[in-house]
Amino acid sequence: QVQLVESGGGVVQAGGSLRLSCVASGRTSSTPTLGWFRQAPGKEREFVGAVSWIVDSSYVVESMKDRFTISRDKAKTTVTLQMNSLIPEDTAVYSCAAKSSRNFIISEDYEYWGQGTQVTVSS
Repeated sequence: QVQLVESGGGVVQAGGSLRLSCVASGRTSSTPTLGWFRQAPGKEREFVGAVSWIVDSSYVVESMKDRFTISRDKAKTTVTLQMNSLIPEDTAVYSCAAKSSRNFIISEDYEYWGQGTQVTVSS
C-alpha cells in the first residue's frame, strides 16, 4: 500500500503563486505514476496532471499547462505542484493520487489518494 500526504494549501490573492507538495510513503515502487486532482465546491473532481516516478516526464492538462507545473524529487519521494498566476476559479481541494499504471497522461485508474489540501484564491 501507499500513503500520500499533501501540504502547502492556503489562501492567496489572485495573481499569486502557491506550491503544493505530496509526500509518498510505503510501497512507492508499486505506483510509478503520481497525479494531482482538484475539486471545487459543487463540481466534479478534475484531473490536473501527473508525473512519472520512473522517467523525468510530467503532464498538465491543456487548460492549466501555462500556469501549473508538476515536478518530482525522487530521492525524497515528493511531488510538487507549482501554481502561478492563480485566479479565483482555481479555488478547490487539491489531492494527490497514485496508480500502478505507467500512463501519466490519462486520468483513469488511480488507486491511492491523499486527504487533500484546501486552496483558496481571493480577488
